Amino acid sequence: MWTPRPPANCRDSVACEGCDIRGLALFADLTDADLSLEPAIEDVRLPAGATLYRAGDPGAVIYTVREGLLKLEQYLPDGTRRIVSLLRRGHVVGLEATVFDTYEHTAIALHDARLCRLPIGIINRLSEKLHPQLMKKWHESVLQAHECTRDLATGSARRRIARLFLTLAPPDAGSCRLFGREDVGAVLGVTMETASRAVTDLKKSGAVRETGPNLFERDLAVLERIAAEG
Repeated sequence: MWTPRPPANCRDSVACEGCDIRGLALFADLTDADLSLEPAIEDVRLPAGATLYRAGDPGAVIYTVREGLLKLEQYLPDGTRRIVSLLRRGHVVGLEATVFDTYEHTAIALHDARLCRLPIGIINRLSEKLHPQLMKKWHESVLQAHECTRDLATGSARRRIARLFLTLAPPDAGSCRLFGREDVGAVLGVTMETASRAVTDLKKSGAVRETGPNLFERDLAVLERIAAEG
């Protein structure tokens, strides 16, 4: 497993003060005085394809996603691999480490990612002040899991892939980046071949246009119509 290491210029409380996702992160409700009492928060770079941690690893750290996209995956008893959640900017990775000793899933970067590394010790010391944000992040993690099982794993492959394109980037984003077809299949609960055909179908229909390797412009109106098909 690749071991993420922070760069030499680790983030500290001063960097947290001006962080562009401060309002989305666990520390949103903390003051600069609160943060000044804690050790520096490490800034971790994770290249696409690298594993952040594996299911069963000791859960001593949680992470906040600053940039990029990560997947949480697990294997079913029959050996089938499923991606159970996609985590983007502002999401927390490894939240179960706040209540369990090990990680429940394997976390892998789908796109190059940048994360804040938060040791559990910091979370425990600030638990009272962090409680509202922790509850909010737990709720978000449940919604993310529901999104994968309800919106991305039901209906036709065409409908599922349209929903995926809608969720990969906010509506005001100029484009979105997809990932490997094998992972697309694992998210949607279909084979890699079916995932590839579904992407090709959307390109032919004009719902998406590929402008670079796995980089797509989206016609949101068309995608929403396909996503709502019965």
